[in-house]
Amino acid sequence: MDMANALLGRFLGAALAASLLLPLTGCTTGDGAPREAGDGSPVVVAPGRPGEESRTLSPGQAARQRPDDSPNAADRAYVRRMIEHHRQALTMSALVPERASSDGVKRLAERIAAAQGPEIGAMEKWQARYPAPAGAPAGHDHGAMPGMATEQQLRELTQAHGADFDRLFLQLMTAHHEGALTMAGEALAQGNNGAVEEMANEVVAVQSAEIHRMRAMG
Repeated sequence: MDMANALLGRFLGAALAASLLLPLTGCTTGDGAPREAGDGSPVVVAPGRPGEESRTLSPGQAARQRPDDSPNAADRAYVRRMIEHHRQALTMSALVPERASSDGVKRLAERIAAAQGPEIGAMEKWQARYPAPAGAPAGHDHGAMPGMATEQQLRELTQAHGADFDRLFLQLMTAHHEGALTMAGEALAQGNNGAVEEMANEVVAVQSAEIHRMRAMG
């Protein structure tokens, strides 16, 4: 399994676990016998709140009681925009090996590429799992995304070398990460899908730490 599949699996697994509805097909009772309804059909147990007993439900009842975490417009917008946001971070990081003078900047760029490349793959797999409905926005709203470097800034970064490159890279990437945190916060506040919530939380955790590191380096 590649890293993108592993990331997506973790995101989707966490979303499913949040339902707290455990199918018991193939499970056993305390004496090792399979747990079934009186007519032999499989049952589902819904764990009760603290101090309450679990409830036994039919699969149909369990399906109706699971929280609806269907993707909404905020989820889809976050994934679509974050893919483009990550791609620019990879573009900027690809300039580092031939232009940077700081070993710290080089290591940072390697970490960014190692993390955000697989994250793009996971988000694209999410999009394939949840295709956008007909008429949904197609994207290409780069300028509206917080933290995105402008074309002029990218040209300046491409032309810089040595200490000047290091300084500009840290400046632009810090702003880029801060924009990603803004977008993740919006998704966490407005989205509905558990997998997207996991993605956004991952961005907050990783990029907050990298912002602190970049500020210390600058």
